[in-house]
Amino acid sequence: MFRKVKKVIRRTPIGNKGGMEMVQVAILIAIAVIIGLIFKSEITSFVNDTFDSLQDF
Repeated sequence: MFRKVKKVIRRTPIGNKGGMEMVQVAILIAIAVIIGLIFKSEITSFVNDTFDSLQDF
């Protein structure tokens, strides 16, 4: 009887991998937002310079 129980326990996956993927995505989005807030002025000036050079084209 104990052998059957051990086989069933070995077959069941440990943890919820779908939930872990959502946590990873949330962490990546949070990091992207934080980096965007830190470099906001540099990003804004880069975008403005790019659009200005495209208008001169």
